[in-house]
Amino acid sequence: MTYCVGLLLRAGIVLLSDTRTNAGMDNISTYRKQFLFEEPGERVIAIMTAGNLSVTQTTLARLREAIDGPDDVAHRSIMHAHSMLQVAEIIGATLAEVRQSVDEKMAGGPGQGAAASMIVAGQRRGGDMRLFLVYSEGNFIEATEDTPFLQVGEHKYGKPILDRVVRPETSLDDARKAVLLSMDSTLRSNLSVGMPLDLCVMERDACRIGLQQRIEAGDQVFGAMSQAWSNALRDAFQKITI
Repeated sequence: MTYCVGLLLRAGIVLLSDTRTNAGMDNISTYRKQFLFEEPGERVIAIMTAGNLSVTQTTLARLREAIDGPDDVAHRSIMHAHSMLQVAEIIGATLAEVRQSVDEKMAGGPGQGAAASMIVAGQRRGGDMRLFLVYSEGNFIEATEDTPFLQVGEHKYGKPILDRVVRPETSLDDARKAVLLSMDSTLRSNLSVGMPLDLCVMERDACRIGLQQRIEAGDQVFGAMSQAWSNALRDAFQKITI
């Protein structure tokens, strides 16, 4: 399983993903789930993946092939798309094609099909920053001012803090803290989510990666934040009377 979260704020976008992939408790591996594409000053695109690893890896491979391919496939390149909406449409179509192909090969076999989903975020120069959640079927939804964050994977443990503290006007520093505490709650409650973590920050209208950071297991700053959050929750619990 996995946990990925993206925040769309007036100041920019903040993204965080874990790296654990498991096919049973005795088959746990680490795979990057956050992928960044950048033409500084012109466009920046981030993709975070969840679900069937074969589907997500093949989808990313086809997207990269279109970027590097000849002019006749430029219409399938996310780096030539005229808007972030078109980026989401290209990724959705590619994901749906790959998922259908894998499902056909698995026909008659065990399981419920090869489900996968992706969070897509970014900005093209002159356009708006946008954040999408793309489903296996190729359709997608978009973050709004009413709901300025999207999650994939094991989202339930990390959602309460986001519901309480994230607003469109939230600063990028507070947003980083929010997604890290959201991830900390998930790590504590679900063994299928694990470190290291990949963090990305994009400032609005910069059209470039502002911060890209990998947080390894044992990171002192993350550990101190986790402990401080635990202490704050315990103190708040003791102060509440019924």
